[in-house]
Amino acid sequence: MAGPVPGALAHRYAALPPPLRVALAALRLEVLLGDPRDAANPYSLPALAAPAPAPAGAAGSAASAGAAGVGEGAGWSGRAGALLTAAGLGQVRAADQRVRALRPLLRRDLALGRAAVAWGGPGVPPPAGRVRGRAGESSPVSSPVPAALLGPAALVAAAGGVLRQAALAVAGRGSGEPALRQWQPVLAAAFADLLACESLTCVALRRPAAPAPAPGTGSGVGAGLLGAVAGYVVPTVLADVLAQLGLVLAECGHGPASTGGGMLAKLTGDLPLAGVDAAGAAYWQARLAGALPALAGEEPRTAHRGPVPAFFRLADPPAPAGVAAAGEQGDGHTPDGHEPDRHEPDGHEPGGHEPGGDGVGGDGVGGDDRVVLSGLLRAGAARADGGDGGDTGGAALGALARRLLTEQRALRRPCRTAGADPGAVAARALADRQALLWLAAAVLGVREAADDGRGLFLGGTHWALLALTGIAGRLGVPLPGPAPDPRAPVWAELAGRVRRGVDCDVYATRLLW
Repeated sequence: MAGPVPGALAHRYAALPPPLRVALAALRLEVLLGDPRDAANPYSLPALAAPAPAPAGAAGSAASAGAAGVGEGAGWSGRAGALLTAAGLGQVRAADQRVRALRPLLRRDLALGRAAVAWGGPGVPPPAGRVRGRAGESSPVSSPVPAALLGPAALVAAAGGVLRQAALAVAGRGSGEPALRQWQPVLAAAFADLLACESLTCVALRRPAAPAPAPGTGSGVGAGLLGAVAGYVVPTVLADVLAQLGLVLAECGHGPASTGGGMLAKLTGDLPLAGVDAAGAAYWQARLAGALPALAGEEPRTAHRGPVPAFFRLADPPAPAGVAAAGEQGDGHTPDGHEPDRHEPDGHEPGGHEPGGDGVGGDGVGGDDRVVLSGLLRAGAARADGGDGGDTGGAALGALARRLLTEQRALRRPCRTAGADPGAVAARALADRQALLWLAAAVLGVREAADDGRGLFLGGTHWALLALTGIAGRLGVPLPGPAPDPRAPVWAELAGRVRRGVDCDVYATRLLW
């Protein structure tokens, strides 16, 4: 009997299909992890959420947390490495595709997931213990995932697992218990926030990494501006999301002894280990504050009505080093749906270049980041404004994007001077506002790229409008006027995914279990 057409498996795997080898690696990993509901399975949700005993004499200390957490120590790192080797993860070198293939593990446990993201390949030593708030400076250089994005990538997936448990509780009992329906809009907003954070993380993973700044330049954002933005804004926004999920689970009677409550408690306890707690966010906020002069540069003179930049086309292979921000690139897939083998065995591209080198911006402070995100925020407003007059959601999204663009421009002058003292309260407040605006720009770019005529939820306006409404609220920016309420359709999508066994991610990935 003839087999399936090459790449067809990947298309059945997700609404935004990955390369075939990525889909196969993720499926193998999910099979190896086993049924998440089987308490006898060491990788089940109940087993992973169970508290580990603290070493004698170290209870309550930071050392105790590091020793007890599954993300620390050679034992769990070795187990993660064995799983990933068996699943064939070492063949997936592109950063965004590596994270995507790891998703089955990431959504089960944050600390173990971060150790897995930091895994460089077979034979690479496990990641060393990290310093609180400095996850970006303590991960192995052999990992294809940029150090600053290890924690945010793992947190997005783990938070999605908790969101799924909360949505299961509300969707499963909402018809019989009308009081639980009040949480549907709350979970819809949490879903939109999660998609926004994942959009930013994916864009940052797809962007060729900026080189570390030269000594004495003062910016200190060696991960590039996008890495620093994600390192700050993802844990900051998702801290609110986790608090809301805790409230919903509690109101549904799902305490710490339940699967959802146990997952949330374990996730909250693992935040410091993964560098995505308040201290980790503050570390990246300070680095962003030092880069405010770069953020305050003039808007790049780029074409705003051309093709959507490659960084936002999440279904495409990531842009190779040297591709311009406007992002023209071919499909990049080989005929069987695999990623082209552009890397040598040592992880370098042919010609001796390191994968993910800058090659675009040239200023060493993530200049290409500014070209893509600042330009797309402006383009998002212009394109939405020029859409169909009957599209009320698109018109509302365009008006809100223009309002946020006005805020971005208003920040230029104070940002040019605030960078002189990055430790000042004013500089940190400006960094917070800039990070939220970049988050909004990522939402606009990813949504526009997904609006390709296939009717994908990611290409619709509902989730983007809800996410941008939340961003405007955090900024204290008034909404531009009456707009359709997107919470009902966003909740309908979330509830439908729960019923159909689809993940809460931007790709709409089908779950095996």
